[in-house]
Amino acid sequence: MNFRRIFLVKCLLLLFPSVKWSNANGIYRAVNESALLNITAAGSLYDVRWLRDSKKLLQIKDKKVKYYVNKDQCRCKIFLNGTLQIEQVMKEDSGNYTVTVYQQDGKLKAEEVMKLVVQEPVPQPILSAECMNKTISVKCEVKQKTKDETFIIELTQDKSKKIQKNATKLELHTRYSGTFRCVVQNQVSKKMAEKVITCSGHLDVYLILSIAGGAIFFVIFVILLIYCIRKKKAERLEDDDEERMMQARQVDSEMVVRELPQPLCNPTPKQLRVQQRPLPQPQVQQQALPPRPRPRTQQRTPNHPRERP
Repeated sequence: MNFRRIFLVKCLLLLFPSVKWSNANGIYRAVNESALLNITAAGSLYDVRWLRDSKKLLQIKDKKVKYYVNKDQCRCKIFLNGTLQIEQVMKEDSGNYTVTVYQQDGKLKAEEVMKLVVQEPVPQPILSAECMNKTISVKCEVKQKTKDETFIIELTQDKSKKIQKNATKLELHTRYSGTFRCVVQNQVSKKMAEKVITCSGHLDVYLILSIAGGAIFFVIFVILLIYCIRKKKAERLEDDDEERMMQARQVDSEMVVRELPQPLCNPTPKQLRVQQRPLPQPQVQQQALPPRPRPRTQQRTPNHPRERP
């Protein structure tokens, strides 16, 4: 079957050496973008015709444009060099576009076929994970807008990587936790999702070492903190002792200053008089004696007048 197709293509090239087939890779555009379909024919162009899937679209002949379809529905225009422009492309604009160039005498000068593919931008991927025993099942999924829509999905982790074409979801099973990255793309757009996934009860070597190092650092910090506190406390006690000693010395010096001065060797006459003066005797307060009892007075007998004899 393939031999027959190759033989037919060779025969067409021999019969029409000016025909060029340029639909191998195709032209990809996203929805609502503009598409330019160029032709490679050189020299002046007299008659250029564009067809989509064998259906006439428009023609430029002798610099005059003729539309075979509704201009608003086509959303297309042609330039003097034969380039076709389609504005705000939709998925319905996808197909095989054929351009034929004729000379002024009506002979075929060139013919080219190109493929236009209009795609929707890829949606944002959804990254999820499930822990099963000692393994992690990571899933990257993309919601389809149409049933025939497929993507290239790449799911990577530091120690593993998986790629699948023409898919809408991809799963990766691994034993290591970490950062997972999902990249979804098509020919017109690309989006990525990233997430750190860690399953409880399953710790890798790096995480264990990190925890151990943090614990050691915390213990060293606590020891240094206790040492500094004790050192400060000891210094404070030494300062208090020194301050007490200074206060005791100051009190002793004040007591020495307060002692009475010794008498001079050669006192002055005034000082002699002061020394010879007797000291005042303290007055002894007499104790108040209790009042003496008053003597009782005898009642005198009344003197009766003597009777005269």
